[in-house]
This record gives sequence, structure tokens and C-alpha cells, in this order.
Amino acid sequence: MSASAGTGVFLLSLTSIPFCYFINSLIYNNSAEAFLFAGSSAVVILAISVQFMLKKKAPADPLFYVYAAYAFLSVVSLIIGLEQDNIIDGFVTFYLREGDPHINTAHGHMVSYWDGCVHYLMYLLMIAAITWGDSYRSIGLYWVGSFLMSSIIYILGNAVGKYGTHFSVLFVLHMLHVSVSVWACFRVFSQPSTHEVQLTNIQGPQRSNVLHRPLDLLVIIYLIPAFVFCVFRGLVALDCSSKWCQDYTQRYEPYLKDPSAYPKVQMLVSMLYSGPYYIFAVYGLLVPGCEWMPDLTLVHSGALAQTQFSHMGASLHTRTPFSFRVPADNQLVFLLVNVLYTLVPHFLCYRCCTQPAFFLKPVEEKKHE
Repeated sequence: MSASAGTGVFLLSLTSIPFCYFINSLIYNNSAEAFLFAGSSAVVILAISVQFMLKKKAPADPLFYVYAAYAFLSVVSLIIGLEQDNIIDGFVTFYLREGDPHINTAHGHMVSYWDGCVHYLMYLLMIAAITWGDSYRSIGLYWVGSFLMSSIIYILGNAVGKYGTHFSVLFVLHMLHVSVSVWACFRVFSQPSTHEVQLTNIQGPQRSNVLHRPLDLLVIIYLIPAFVFCVFRGLVALDCSSKWCQDYTQRYEPYLKDPSAYPKVQMLVSMLYSGPYYIFAVYGLLVPGCEWMPDLTLVHSGALAQTQFSHMGASLHTRTPFSFRVPADNQLVFLLVNVLYTLVPHFLCYRCCTQPAFFLKPVEEKKHE
């Protein structure tokens, strides 16, 4: 298959820029029902355009069309973020005024940038892989983690936060998006693994004791304080009365007390997800043959990157009330700790995916099972 299909989707996604400006000009003074109609029309126009552009060389994989639609919506998310920062104007003014209140929070603002930049790049990479017939499982699993974390925090944050009463038809549309994305997640997981190599005898460095694998040993040493830090921030989100928790909140992360509830939900979800992951990761690095390790690190890295980007950005953003932002004197410490907390799991993910021999079982052992 030629690259024309992927190129067509890329060009089609860019049409969201004039489309947003045109729709905003039409419905700026109208009701939310008009906005809902415009959004539905966008989906219909997108579907017809893709069908027309790819009529002769339409990929068979249905995920191609899902990612094509999501690429279009990701550019819209980037437009939302840029207009919120007053870099552009007149593209999504009506949506910012009448749409989902979550989008006007610091958390929603950072999610817009994440979806408009990182997710957009992922969609294009997965579309390119489908177009050329390559495997997209690795990048797909990273997206799965990012999407799941973002959706869980959005849904739970809306349910328990101060915006829980602002229910609208837009929330229903978002749930439709979540439903389609969950189907896409299962579709990604069903793809064959790229680590299916024929190893008849895995010995030597791949099977050696962790003491003979210094990088793995350093990662294990890191995972212990990372687990403690993850649980500690969860306790802070639960309003633990400990003096350590109170001091940490006041000096380093007052954003955890933001009434929007998104940061609290984020820390609790991270504690319940990342906490067990660190335990499993230590086990996977100590015991050979844990074939689930590369996939798990990909999903966790995507989830961690999304949540840390949103949390760090919102903690420093001007949309966050001044009393909930990181104090200027402690911003460097805050950034160093959180960046380190984000990058090391990505190093582990890279190690597991590029050198998976330790985590694979020999063919003879598989046959015996």
C-alpha cells in the first residue's frame, strides 16, 4: 500500500483549523444545541471525506479510520489550548464559553496540549504503520496507557469535583469517545507481539543474577523509593493528618488541594495503578521469563507520562489559583523530583522493549507448558 492514505489523513486533520473557525463564526451567539449539531456534522463530514479520499486504497484495518478521526480531533484540542493561552482567537470561543467546564481548568488545559501534540503524533505514527503494513502494537500500547489514565481521571474528577453538577450532552459525547477508544484498546492488545523470537537456549547475561546486571539493579533500587513516593502522594490526596504530608503539601505541591478534585483523583489513581506496577516490575526484573513485562512497561509509561505532564503543567499554570501553585522557591525541587519520577520508568520501558531476552521463555519451555 502506498503512503497516499496516511498523507490524506494528515492533510484531512489540518482541515480542522478552518472548520473550527467557520463553525465558531456561525454559532458563536447560538445555543448549546447548535454546537452539538455542529459537532455531529463534523463527524459526518470527516467520515465522508475519509471515504472519498481513500476510496481506491482504503486500509482494511478499522483502527485506521478511528485514528484518522482522532487525529482530526487532536488538532482541535491543540486549537483549544492555543486559544486558552490567547495565542489565537476566534476558533473555539463558543466552546470555551459554553462547553465542558473541565476544559477551562488548568488540568483540562494541559490535557488539551497533551492530546493536541503527543496523541496527535501517536495517531500519525500508528496510521503510518497501518499504511505500510508494519506492527503498531508498541506505540499503540503506549497510547492505551495514556488514554486510560486521562479518561479515568476525567470521569472520576467530574463525578466528585466541583464540576460534577455541570452535566451536559457533551459529556455523553465524551463517553461515546471513551467507548470507541476502549474497543480500540482491545484491538491493539490483540495484535501479535513483536518479541516473538525463537530462542532455544537463553543463558549467559540474559539469565544471570541481578547482581551481574548493574543497570537492572539500579532500576530496582529506584523502584523502591518510587513506590514510597507514589503511596505518599496518595496519602496526601486523602488529607492525611501527618505533619510530613501537611508540610509537603504547603511547600511543594499545594495543587493537590485544588477544589477541582482532578489532582486528588490523579494521585489516588496513580497510587492504585503505579503502586502495584512497581512491585510487579521488581519481580519481573528478578525472575526471568516474565513475558508480560515489556507490554506492562509500555502501558505504564504512557499512563505515567500523561498524568505527570498534566500534573506538573497544572501545578505551575496561571489558570491555577496562586495559592495552589508551587511556591517559587521550591519549583526547582518540584521539577527535579517529578521529572526523575517520570523518566526512569521510560528508561525501564526502553530496556524491556529493546532487550527482551531476559523476559522471554525458551521455546522448549513453552512447548513443555
